[in-house]
Amino acid sequence: MYEHPSALGVAIALKPAAPVTLIRPQAAARAARFFVEKFPGRSLYAVKANPSPDLIRTLWDNGITHYDVASIVEVRLVAATLPDAKLCFMHPVKAEEAIAEAYHVHGVRTFSLDTIDELEKIMRATGNATDLELCVRIRVSSDYSELSLASKFGAELGETKELLMATRQAADALGICFHVGSQAMSPHAYTQAIERVRAAIVDAAVTVDIIDVGGGFPSVYPGMEPPALELYFDAIYRGFESLPVSYSSELWCEPGRALSAEYSSLIVRVERRRGDELYINDGAYGALFDAAHIGWRFPVTLLRTVDSKADMKGFSFYGPTCDDMDHMVGPFMLPADIDVGDYIEIGMLGAYGCAMRTGFNGFSSETVVTVDDEPMASLYRQDIAAPRRANVVNIGQ
Repeated sequence: MYEHPSALGVAIALKPAAPVTLIRPQAAARAARFFVEKFPGRSLYAVKANPSPDLIRTLWDNGITHYDVASIVEVRLVAATLPDAKLCFMHPVKAEEAIAEAYHVHGVRTFSLDTIDELEKIMRATGNATDLELCVRIRVSSDYSELSLASKFGAELGETKELLMATRQAADALGICFHVGSQAMSPHAYTQAIERVRAAIVDAAVTVDIIDVGGGFPSVYPGMEPPALELYFDAIYRGFESLPVSYSSELWCEPGRALSAEYSSLIVRVERRRGDELYINDGAYGALFDAAHIGWRFPVTLLRTVDSKADMKGFSFYGPTCDDMDHMVGPFMLPADIDVGDYIEIGMLGAYGCAMRTGFNGFSSETVVTVDDEPMASLYRQDIAAPRRANVVNIGQ
């Protein structure tokens, strides 16, 4: 792995013909410390957002000791990388073989579920273990989030009474969990969800030991500048404190995007220009899945040694494969004189960008460089809270 002071320096030094992934461990470390110090409970890193072992170790070194794993592959990965980490298997639908391996081989004791069938499966696979933390997932609204997670998982309120009572009988510790959706743009998403938790607890009249508010904590992107994370934490804590739960109950959350988005970015090269369309060497089947398939806009910067004097213009991107679907609508704001051979840094790709990458059509990115400069946007630094306004970087910066 290479190291370099800045994204611009990487473009100048390497003149790469293939995309280059830039990683910023200092950004992930800062995000981890923020959650450890300010969230009023326990933070579990949602590994699916970015399963990089280097990132996982960075988070561990900065206080993240619990990990939300959603598959047996993620269980094995984190167990091998961090043998002392606590793993929480939070996918509500798991293969029985995966549950058995997680419990008997890797020491996993925390599992989520949203049906009686899943509860019975967990008990069979663990040999009716008596040391389980079982979290019942309830369905909540995704109305305040950019990406919904409201339709696939979660017990409805009419189903929770029986499920909570049965799980209470089986569990050493009973939890309730939910997920408000990805990139929640208002703290009210959690306030509203916690009211559903209250209704479920009152209906079932059970003692609850864990409240897990899930993920959804946002990062900052062009056109999506959320409130300060402290406001989310305050809303969650007020709601938690008002719940009828055990006096010793724990509060958990599962940040993924918020811990990893600032960790990495991508350098791409313009291979063709057709009007306001730029053909670049990464795309929908690479790190730009979200930009192509859900219209996510990422911050972009033209990497040149000399400032452009041109006005800013909105561009769309085409990726390198033969597919028309390899198209990122944008608009991505860049100087109007951008041309073939120019390099662009695309920021805030640490969440899901690397995780969604494929080798389709023979296009991939293997070069990774550690850089010392700051991410293009941040929720953890006031001076770069919003995406950079300047899209051209001077060589001296």
